[in-house]
Amino acid sequence: MPTHQTTGEQPTETPARLRPIALEGKHVRLEPVRPEHHDGLCAAFSDGNLWELAVTFVPHPDDVGAFIEDSMEAAEAGTQLVYATIDIASGRIAGTTRFLQVNLPHKRTEIGGTFLGKSWQRTPVNTEAKLLMLTYAFEDNALNRVEFLTDVRNTTSRAAIARLGATHEGILRSHMVMRDGHIRDSILFSITAAEWPGLKTRLTDRLAQ
Repeated sequence: MPTHQTTGEQPTETPARLRPIALEGKHVRLEPVRPEHHDGLCAAFSDGNLWELAVTFVPHPDDVGAFIEDSMEAAEAGTQLVYATIDIASGRIAGTTRFLQVNLPHKRTEIGGTFLGKSWQRTPVNTEAKLLMLTYAFEDNALNRVEFLTDVRNTTSRAAIARLGATHEGILRSHMVMRDGHIRDSILFSITAAEWPGLKTRLTDRLAQ
């Protein structure tokens, strides 16, 4: 059963921001991104040359330093919380994921920016990382809603989000401009607090298989 450095109890008041704490389970440890993760992130992004994928915004290894700096500034501002995803078995960084569009007054956030090196794709790493993050969002921060957005062309990401049990809500047309100039339509999924207990059981059972 995943654990993390919080009580797991429902807070009585909305927190001022998502605290940048580590989240740890059986397979994965999520650590807020910091400079010492630089080389590990470069290696993870190079595992499959992830920056070449047109449907994502994975940074090139040359840009990882700026990526880390921007991530730390966003955490300080309370708008995002970016994690290095660490494979516990090997101790290696498998990739990154984040809370973004954090809006605590309205008790919602988005989970996205999930980039995993090819060696960790289709492994328990992503499932457990999402379980840890959703537990933190719903149980430790009493959020009402967590969103997931991805490029409509990104069939791998769409399938992974659907497997979490998230509800498909629709398509945001002409939503983003990609690095190659493509005007992206984004597909929107969500999970609500009312749905979370059942989905948590489903994800926990899947990891136990």
